[in-house]
Amino acid sequence: MANKRNLKKAIRFACGDMAGECIFAENTIEGTDVAAWDQIILDIALLQEEAVNRVSVSFDKVPRDFENKKDYNKARRTYFKAVEKALAEYMHTETEQIVTAMNALLPKGKK
Repeated sequence: MANKRNLKKAIRFACGDMAGECIFAENTIEGTDVAAWDQIILDIALLQEEAVNRVSVSFDKVPRDFENKKDYNKARRTYFKAVEKALAEYMHTETEQIVTAMNALLPKGKK
């Protein structure tokens, strides 16, 4: 897994960019539902909170639980790769849903 601090920053920046696009569209495109845009912004905030919480995990085993250090390191790497894959899948599906909702609010001429 990448550095946790940098990964959390990247999640915050991505969610901030999506929320910024919503705020921009809400204020500049006439004839859109402001309450729906606000709900999408809230969904983005919840996505950010959940994703950042999912980054903060730790391996619950210690080297004494394994036969040798090599087995410990292998199990630790496998665990963190699985966590990273699950986080990436979660971000991908949630972001797709949010972008789909954003596109649904745009008028036909603005898509």
